[in-house]
Amino acid sequence: MLLCVHSNSAEPPKVPVRVGLFPQEMRTFHTEADGLPGNDVRAVALAKGGRVVARTAKGDAVFVGGKWRASDEFAALFAAKKTVPPAMRPRLAKAGEVLAVALGPDGQAAVGTESGFFLSDSDGVRQVFPRDGHKSWAPMNVTVAYDGLGRLWFASFQGAGCYADGNWSLFTGAEGLPYDDMTAVSGGADGTVWFGTAIGVIRFDGSAWAYRQGKRWLPSDAVRDIAVDADGNAWVATAGGVSFIHFSGMTLAEKAKHYEEEIDRYNRRTQFGYVIEAHAHQAGKKTDTRVGDSDNDGLWTSMYGAGECFAYGATKDPLAKRRAKRAFEALRFLSEAPKGSEHEPPPGFIARTVLPTSAGRDPNTGGYTLEGQRKFRKERDGYWRVYEPRWPKSADGKYYWKSDTSSDELDGHYFFYPLFYDLVADTEAEKSKVREIVRANIDHLIAHDFSMHDHAGKTRWAVYGPGDLHHDPEWHTERGLKSLSILSYLNVAHHMTGDGKYRDVARRLREEHAYHTNVMWPKYQRGIGSGNQSDDEMAFMAYYNLVKYEPDPGLKKMYLASFANSWRQEEPEMNPFFNFCFASQAMGVEYTTIWGTFDLSPWETWLGDSIDTLRRFPLDRFDWRHTNRHRKDLILLSDHWADAYDDTIRGHGYRNNGKVLPVDERFFNHWNASPWALDTGGSGHVIGSGTVYTLPYYMGLYHGFIAAE
Repeated sequence: MLLCVHSNSAEPPKVPVRVGLFPQEMRTFHTEADGLPGNDVRAVALAKGGRVVARTAKGDAVFVGGKWRASDEFAALFAAKKTVPPAMRPRLAKAGEVLAVALGPDGQAAVGTESGFFLSDSDGVRQVFPRDGHKSWAPMNVTVAYDGLGRLWFASFQGAGCYADGNWSLFTGAEGLPYDDMTAVSGGADGTVWFGTAIGVIRFDGSAWAYRQGKRWLPSDAVRDIAVDADGNAWVATAGGVSFIHFSGMTLAEKAKHYEEEIDRYNRRTQFGYVIEAHAHQAGKKTDTRVGDSDNDGLWTSMYGAGECFAYGATKDPLAKRRAKRAFEALRFLSEAPKGSEHEPPPGFIARTVLPTSAGRDPNTGGYTLEGQRKFRKERDGYWRVYEPRWPKSADGKYYWKSDTSSDELDGHYFFYPLFYDLVADTEAEKSKVREIVRANIDHLIAHDFSMHDHAGKTRWAVYGPGDLHHDPEWHTERGLKSLSILSYLNVAHHMTGDGKYRDVARRLREEHAYHTNVMWPKYQRGIGSGNQSDDEMAFMAYYNLVKYEPDPGLKKMYLASFANSWRQEEPEMNPFFNFCFASQAMGVEYTTIWGTFDLSPWETWLGDSIDTLRRFPLDRFDWRHTNRHRKDLILLSDHWADAYDDTIRGHGYRNNGKVLPVDERFFNHWNASPWALDTGGSGHVIGSGTVYTLPYYMGLYHGFIAAE
């Protein structure tokens, strides 16, 4: 009997996990531009010697020596794919068009037609009606194939099936089959099977399904045929050309190196090297790219730099050290640029980002004029601050610096600085630079009722004071998260400076304003997938340092209990960054309440899910569109989980195995994107940063979850 369900062990995973060499999936397109007679590819087959032959609407071609060559010598090869054995022809005379013929290892012959599924073996010729438990099918529009293990597979409008050891296994969305409007099937030597559909191609290895849809994987979603070569690679015939989906051995460390080189080549901005997504003039082409500023340059550069701090801490690679130091200087400049300017903010202010004045554009125009800001406040955000300039110039006139810094930025800075301080800074002078940035900013916050103030006053989002959180109804949903952040900042400041006043301030926030109690409910949400994913990203960075640097054992466990509840909310997301943040602090920790003693360790899923995500990250970071809402293996999120002022949750869901879509079946730039969104990505003109991989990979390596390679 074919085993089709993967069972997870209930035992805690053993660390470190040794991944070693794994098959990294990639794709290469072949179209008219590459020598095919036409892009409308009707069929594909393997000839002797492993040669690939494609049949297009404009003729056949064979792939030889890395090039396509027109040829008319393979008519018999394609004819054989639909030639019915003589003994079966009388039975199939009225069965409709023959769609596929497959010959088994022991002389069997399977035929799929428009009207049914037919088999010829030692029991004779007959129509097949597969039965699996309570399911019994009369499949229509059937294609068939044998895999290298001698198992018979069919694909149909109803779904797919496998016959092995005298039994049928039938697959629908309930069993994890992503889509069922099937057009082709092909089996590999190792038993892996590929299914073509009207919207994409599917791979099934007996336990895991992979859905390949959109330009990340296919030149067209309309799949006509598939051929699997001796190495397990798939040649997929589509209405827009051939996709060669192939595998190459790679380690997680090699993958990290690939992303780091891509970041250095495409994702850096200004002389300081802020890390941000790039924009390509041509979809999928890494030529004529450009980078622009964003509101969160400080956050994204902080997360990139944190990854390089972990990299140096784990490997002592001097290149990682140089990258981490460059990130520090970039982030440090955000504290330096506002100093002495005409619109100088109070000491300790950290700018969002900077833009060289030599770029030739004034960022204060457009939506940042007073008129544009008033319109935005009226139509989009009633709390929007209207003032000029939002981008003041630095004292030397070389840079614009962006004001109205948010809590996202500070969470990133405070995540990065202690890592740089502990793992990378190797001289007292360098450590002093880090300390003084943190001291200046935390003193700024304390002096301004725990809020950031720029030259125009209190910022829109960097607000942490009890007057706002406890008495302004508009801040009630932020109460837990902002309490978590400011207590984390204070722990970081105390860790770096040793100044007891920061412990005193934290104590006052707890004793007079119950900030530690606020932390126990850090995010206002109603179920998995609800709320703002940016809040989750910020919370996990803040939790990491809040727990790590908390000297009071009782508070430390209390904060960990809150962290555990937040992590369990995120567990289905298969997020290695979130998983490693939590596991690094919670492994083996018990928490006692009046109800008993509880193990706060992450569930056994955390490490396997993390490694699966790291392995499946596409090397290609273009923002190709992924469309998934038509899938059959999904559960949609309920409107009951929507905010009262949103009323509905549309286009969000997860697989019926309880997990979100895998990382190679969606696109996101950063970990603040919702993994519950079913349709993601764009047109292939944006090159996302590889930080989403390098940060969790190096974090896992540093904390001993992943073995060095």
